[in-house]
Amino acid sequence: MTDIRPGQGRLAHAPADHPVVKAPKIGVLLANLGTPDGHDYWSVRRYLNEFLSDKRVVDLPDWKWQPILQGIILTFRPSKTGANYRKIWNHDINESPLLTITRAQTAALSAAIAARHGDAVLVDFCMRYGNPSTASRVKAMVAAGCEKILFFPLYPHYAGATSATANDAFFRALMQEKRQPAVRTVAEYFDHPAYVAALANSVRRAWDAAPVKPQKLVASYHGMPIRYLMEGDPYHCQCARTTRLLREALGWEPSAIDTTFQSVFGREEWLKPYTVNHVADLAKRGVVNIAVIAPAFSADCIETLDEIQGEIRESFLHAGGQTFTYIPCLNDQPDHIEALTQVIEANLAGWLPA
Repeated sequence: MTDIRPGQGRLAHAPADHPVVKAPKIGVLLANLGTPDGHDYWSVRRYLNEFLSDKRVVDLPDWKWQPILQGIILTFRPSKTGANYRKIWNHDINESPLLTITRAQTAALSAAIAARHGDAVLVDFCMRYGNPSTASRVKAMVAAGCEKILFFPLYPHYAGATSATANDAFFRALMQEKRQPAVRTVAEYFDHPAYVAALANSVRRAWDAAPVKPQKLVASYHGMPIRYLMEGDPYHCQCARTTRLLREALGWEPSAIDTTFQSVFGREEWLKPYTVNHVADLAKRGVVNIAVIAPAFSADCIETLDEIQGEIRESFLHAGGQTFTYIPCLNDQPDHIEALTQVIEANLAGWLPA
């Protein structure tokens, strides 16, 4: 460890004008997708521009994509998306639910890590798109004395458009630092026993609380173009395994849970079945009481609070469905925090003080 005089922040044998040196710390930087700063047109436009200009999200060549994005999509879509955000916005503190929940997760994880390891670890969070930016939080961690940083994209499943682009932003942020810390990144954790157990617990709680027991559980995952799967992205396979592991943890029959995909964008064919169509088909076949869970999201966001509880729910009810139960994301539930804490500790092996 760096030899620093207690309470002074200076190297033991350094001259008086030597820059202040922080006591060494380990940083854990959580990363989520992101959110606009507000639900007004220009805030949403800035957010969508950053998001949809990411080559990991839309990998079309700029000459083909940017005229469509800048000339059409960013002219009309911010108004519609902003209206959707307005419906779910945390108006009390003027921020999106994703930001509120991620902050709560960070506070809970910070307390859990501190209870086990004291003040050796600093836990913070950033967003891939919007604020707080990845670069700003990396800079703050380095300034706080973090000589080692564990970067943790909060995506249970790996996908190029989520985990990889979060890592890209992290590595770009490191390029700006004069004194780069040692770093590690957390891999996908979709099959971690504690994560699967937390998912199963959330389903049991929903079943216990439901006045009408669902006939079917639909596990709805964020979609992606089928082309990405064929190019080697493991996301689809990991989603299928999560459904199987969840079913086994619950002790249910294979037919009890369906795997579907939501949030289709553009004209390209995406992973199927599409959730919005599948729930309508269930209702037409007489499966009129269902529950929907979103295992790929670590925190509730516009895709769960608006899309699932809005468009997807309406599709089911319009087709003859009767009861639609949404099972919230794991958010800052204690068993989820315990699962994430276990993942963090495993990835800090060799870094944590004895």
